[in-house]
Amino acid sequence: MAPRLLHIFRNTPMGRETFLQSLYFCRQMHLDIDIYIPRQKQFLMYFDHEAVQINLDDSYLFAPETAREHAESLVRPKEIGYRFLQPEEQTASTLPDIPSDYAFMCLPRSVSDRTSKIGLGHLGPKVRAILRAAHFPVLIPSAVLKKWNKVTVFFGGSANALNALRVGMAVNQVTGAPLTIYIQSEGRPLDAYRSIIEDARLLESLNHCQARWAFFSDTAFENNLYTVPHDALVIAGAYGHGMIKTVMFGSKMELLQSTLPNNLLIVGPGYTR
Repeated sequence: MAPRLLHIFRNTPMGRETFLQSLYFCRQMHLDIDIYIPRQKQFLMYFDHEAVQINLDDSYLFAPETAREHAESLVRPKEIGYRFLQPEEQTASTLPDIPSDYAFMCLPRSVSDRTSKIGLGHLGPKVRAILRAAHFPVLIPSAVLKKWNKVTVFFGGSANALNALRVGMAVNQVTGAPLTIYIQSEGRPLDAYRSIIEDARLLESLNHCQARWAFFSDTAFENNLYTVPHDALVIAGAYGHGMIKTVMFGSKMELLQSTLPNNLLIVGPGYTR
């Protein structure tokens, strides 16, 4: 059975673009997709150490009579294995239980606030909660379908940055997309970061990927973001209880995801490989 991605379908033009991005990711990564068309605004996901209640905004319940038809019309031509998720289990509070045994999940920047209220640089609280708890990487798609053929990993030396690197190498191996490692020096030479990777026994595999190094020591982080290719999938690791405020090498996540229009693949502190 192929690994699967979970997508919460929204039957709106913005939801269509998000769904198309999930389908593109599945094609690239050879994944099947589970499609959840919600019938109510709340559901629960149980992770190893936490249950996350998701409160969707009204747009996720828009035009339910055509939601399945629209989703099928988009997924069928893609030659992707798919199924519609119909949760039967419910908690004592009668909320549907959505399984969490996925390889990936796609989430827009917010699921509980209307899109018109969400700026590019905002990650909603429910999305942050899933990022904190999930054992799988979370795909945060661009606003409209944006194809990618490169992989960019931001690396700062933390344990979660190493996990992001592992995910980036896996994407490289599956898709053949060239891999670039972005490092913003904080007073350390490139060899210090290479040593961290070597100590994690990843350097040989990384060399096999023929990864390119992009090392910045003299310019500001925000200036260097301009050099990220527009057609790259950006992968980053997030950690900390404040969640997503801290990524890899300091407080960079908000700047990263508010500046780049790229698709983001975020590896949270609960990730297990």
